[in-house]
Amino acid sequence: MRLGMEIGRVETIEIIVTEDMFASFEGEVVHPVYSTVAMTYHMEWVSRKIILPFLEVHEEGMGASVNLQHLAPSPLGSAVTLTATLTALRGNVVWTKVVAKNLFGVIGTGEVKQVIMPKKQIKERLDEITIVIKKDHS
Repeated sequence: MRLGMEIGRVETIEIIVTEDMFASFEGEVVHPVYSTVAMTYHMEWVSRKIILPFLEVHEEGMGASVNLQHLAPSPLGSAVTLTATLTALRGNVVWTKVVAKNLFGVIGTGEVKQVIMPKKQIKERLDEITIVIKKDHS
């Protein structure tokens, strides 16, 4: 990991709620608003932006956990701004606090944990899992 990643670093993204972000299960829309699933994805994305400038060529970040509270709805066409702030950095583990807001105020808060690992180590782990799965299905 490159030097320079410091507590307090901030990244922001803005999205517009689209129909593919609606709360739905098995193709059926339950609520025509920004879903918790979509919010989770965007919280991970804005948190990833914190680490991207600091990854070495041989490294990659992996999501380890997301803890979020979805507090209010956001309808079709509404703008949602998600802001991640780096709150802790211990070795290769990075934590961010994320706030999601729309025109009416805070609609979600959360914490994202990422682990920075060598790409080689990630590939080795995935290869091990693939071998086990192939054995189980043969």
